[in-house]
Amino acid sequence: MPKIRAATVAEHHAQQRLALVRAARALLEGGDAEAVTFTAVARSTGLARNSVYKYFPGRPELLAAVVEDAMPRWTDAIRAGMSAAGTAEAKIAAYVSSQLDLVRSGEHRIAQALAGVRDAAVVKESAAHAHRELLTPLIGALTELGDDDPRRTALLLQGIVNAATTAIESGDDDRAVTERAVRMAVAAVAGATRRP
Repeated sequence: MPKIRAATVAEHHAQQRLALVRAARALLEGGDAEAVTFTAVARSTGLARNSVYKYFPGRPELLAAVVEDAMPRWTDAIRAGMSAAGTAEAKIAAYVSSQLDLVRSGEHRIAQALAGVRDAAVVKESAAHAHRELLTPLIGALTELGDDDPRRTALLLQGIVNAATTAIESGDDDRAVTERAVRMAVAAVAGATRRP
């Protein structure tokens, strides 16, 4: 029986599960979701391969847990940037720049790697939930500005962020891309919320 290094069995279980998730994340940082196998994750954590099944029924559930583990870092960074902004327009700018800061830091590589996972509904649902969470503060700022369809506007603004992400990851100047994306987003919102 493995030695328990926690005050309770439940704490030990939580620690082991988190270690597996972090090992999977480290493998994903290489950009290839196929590198995340139970064998590789077990080797990285010092567990036997069959022990991984005590924590996750399959690889899709492990990958979904990586998304769930990363989501608070992404949403917290965006919310922190937006809450420091004084006006609704500044919140829009902070939404865009905070996400592109995450791209520069390498956080987006995990999302990119996970996008290549095929036939894993649980991973896709976790990713969709993460995207909904990211949009929530933006929808709030748009509502504050009086946008008559803030959810739709938020989705369209996310398109600007996605295009900027692609440009940065393709080697374009990250500062120039971020500055232009912020200007475009703020101008787009101003145009969309202007009353005739």
